[in-house]
Amino acid sequence: MASNKPAPEAPSPFTADGLGGPERTWEEWNPTAESIRPVRGKHRVAKQRGLARSSTVLGVGVIAAVGAGGMATAQSKPPVSISLPDSIADNLPDAKSLPGVGSFMSDEAEAAPVTAAPLTSAGITTAEADQGTTDAGEALRARILQQAEQQQASADAEAKAAEEKAAAEKAAADAKKQQDEAEAEVKARIAAEKKAAEEAAAKKAEEERLAKLRASYTLPVSSYTLTSTYGQSGAMWSSGQHTGLDFAGAAGSPLKAVHGGTITAAGWSGSYGYRTVLQLEDGTEIWYAHQSSIDVSVGQQVSTGETIGRMGATGNVTGVHLHLEVRTAGGSAMDPTAWLNSKGLSV
Repeated sequence: MASNKPAPEAPSPFTADGLGGPERTWEEWNPTAESIRPVRGKHRVAKQRGLARSSTVLGVGVIAAVGAGGMATAQSKPPVSISLPDSIADNLPDAKSLPGVGSFMSDEAEAAPVTAAPLTSAGITTAEADQGTTDAGEALRARILQQAEQQQASADAEAKAAEEKAAAEKAAADAKKQQDEAEAEVKARIAAEKKAAEEAAAKKAEEERLAKLRASYTLPVSSYTLTSTYGQSGAMWSSGQHTGLDFAGAAGSPLKAVHGGTITAAGWSGSYGYRTVLQLEDGTEIWYAHQSSIDVSVGQQVSTGETIGRMGATGNVTGVHLHLEVRTAGGSAMDPTAWLNSKGLSV
């Protein structure tokens, strides 16, 4: 016969019936030294549960509380095992019954241990992980060293580039200097060659001019010895200085016209003895003195080399010779040697 009494409620795992003692209330558990009271009697470490079940909840809480960065900084410390008293651990709820957690779990997950990467790997790049790096601190150190090496390499490259640039600039300056020196040398050589060519041309022109003059000028005697030159001082000359050039030779030797011109004087002239004056086209006068005889007359036109008289010793003399004077159109005496040289003649 059915009874109208309500069915008895199932005992809660957290009641006195579930634990075999009086009913207790539960607060949020914080595993600290102050919250855990020592258990009388034997102390034993609870057996570790699989990560796929109750440890999953604890792991999530620890990760949320500590953080990946905190775990990474504690990587050098030894791991600490966390256990619960059996009285608590045996009555923890099943992980699958927790809201939002059971849907992510399966029977296969219960059997297979979780192989998630340790929290100490936080901050490690994929490339570093592929290379087998598991230590975040070592990875950071490696990255810092790599960055320092890259900066040093960049500085070395910049220094090398600066050295190469300086070397290139120096090489360019040296090349320009050599080029400038070469150009200056070429210019100097060209200038020297030009000057030499000009001097050679001038010399050739002078030689040609003198050659033409020699064809139209000649010395007054063919065979002679110079006994007195222009400007000599002595008592033998009335002016105190010799005004001409003396050609000593044999008496009666022919005296020749040095250039074509006109006879303007022919006869006795005191201390000059017998004298002949030949006037050239430019007005220059050539005086022949101390002749033994005169073969031309005033107004006569003579040509170069024509005989105008003979060598003698008339007038104020000490021996047979020709006293030759060269005077300007105004009558001033000049050095016969210099004048004859200007006509291409040497005495």
